[in-house]
Amino acid sequence: MELPKKFIDSLISLPEMDLAAFLRVHAAGEKVTSLRINPNKIKERDTTEKILGELATNGYSRVPWTTDGYYLAERPSFTFDPYFHAGAYYVQEASSMFLEQVLRQACDLTAPLRVLDLCAAPGGKSTLLQSLISPESLLVSNEVIKTRAALLGDNITKWGAANVVVTNNDPRDFGRLPGFFDVMVVDAPCSGSGLFRREPEAISEWSEENVILCSQRQQRILADALPALKAGGILVYATCSYSRAEDEEIMDWLQANFDLENIPVPLQADWHIVKTAAEGYRFYPDKVQGEGFFITCFRRKSGEEYSAKKQRDTLTAVTKKDREKVVPWLQNSEGIYMMEHQGEVLLLPEMMQSAVSVLQQHLYLRKAGVRAGQLAAKELIPDHQLAMSPLVAGNVQKVELTREQALKYLRKEDPDVTVALKGWALMQYGGMSLGWAKVLPNRINNYYPKELRILKEIQA
Repeated sequence: MELPKKFIDSLISLPEMDLAAFLRVHAAGEKVTSLRINPNKIKERDTTEKILGELATNGYSRVPWTTDGYYLAERPSFTFDPYFHAGAYYVQEASSMFLEQVLRQACDLTAPLRVLDLCAAPGGKSTLLQSLISPESLLVSNEVIKTRAALLGDNITKWGAANVVVTNNDPRDFGRLPGFFDVMVVDAPCSGSGLFRREPEAISEWSEENVILCSQRQQRILADALPALKAGGILVYATCSYSRAEDEEIMDWLQANFDLENIPVPLQADWHIVKTAAEGYRFYPDKVQGEGFFITCFRRKSGEEYSAKKQRDTLTAVTKKDREKVVPWLQNSEGIYMMEHQGEVLLLPEMMQSAVSVLQQHLYLRKAGVRAGQLAAKELIPDHQLAMSPLVAGNVQKVELTREQALKYLRKEDPDVTVALKGWALMQYGGMSLGWAKVLPNRINNYYPKELRILKEIQA
């Protein structure tokens, strides 16, 4: 791996940079694999150990700065793991999981919070945020690029949570919601130098000019979105870049132009995370088991408090008759607001109703809550989102599949299973839901979403 000379020169003056060790670890080409277990779906330690044991035949270990993160000794084929498609875990770079430590230090995660993940695709930090916040909190996961917003929506669906809204907006659109959010996370688009070891093809795209362009874009994103953070609210800024222009210089710019107070995050010595002169934190791959990363945290000292007094409720509740079609599909319908949208039923925690109404008036909502299904004359046709959600009733019919049958199902093929039941059934692997099928007298109709199916050939 040959790194550009100008890039190497830019590293020399960085805090606690051991250039020789840094270059050695890049030359070695080692790839670190890490994931986070989904606490929405996995409550038992035995289940975690079973999944990790199947995935990591050569062993696994804990990521020290996060609750549910694990390193795998080698990278398996996640595509051919049914647990991956069931949303049992999210494959995420270990350094970025440090977001958990930042938020635990900066705010009360037991309180009801409105959280914005501004640059959220593909969803690593959003799924982490959702795991940390209380059930009474709301997470808005935004992505400006349409195709990436679709991927974000799919990953949020797989995670299974109902208290998340996925939006597809430019950061400036959030200026329409002054003081709306308690927490704002900006993992900003950057020059990507922190990922060179994992993505060596990105090296050719690095240049000093691109670093400057990224820094300017980061300032625009922050300036556009910051009005949506309330007084006392928390801003987390992060990049996967080593560049001062995208890291410490953005910190300086924020404090010079906005009324922000830097928040320290306690570190443990054996984490080997480097603290900068201010309260910024650098991750070097020769010091930590992870990729290059930078993160810092601020509290906004002044700003507007959002007022919804003049906002009208734009949501349409399902009728009593249609609600009766939905309730049998749910584990518990108490505290659930059922919203009708274009012939479909969306499930939202009741505490989200007014907030989603506000968001709908100002932003483009790609996904809100959990889509229960489509309303037909006599029944609800269940949706894949419901299958992936803990909201689904425990007494719905289920079919437990072998690994081979599960992979056939995930390819949208006939899973080749014989069962003594009829009608809608959840296809499961290891007790975890993969999606719906409809069992008929002489066949099984596979309702796994076409756009999610496995396209690669199944490996033995």
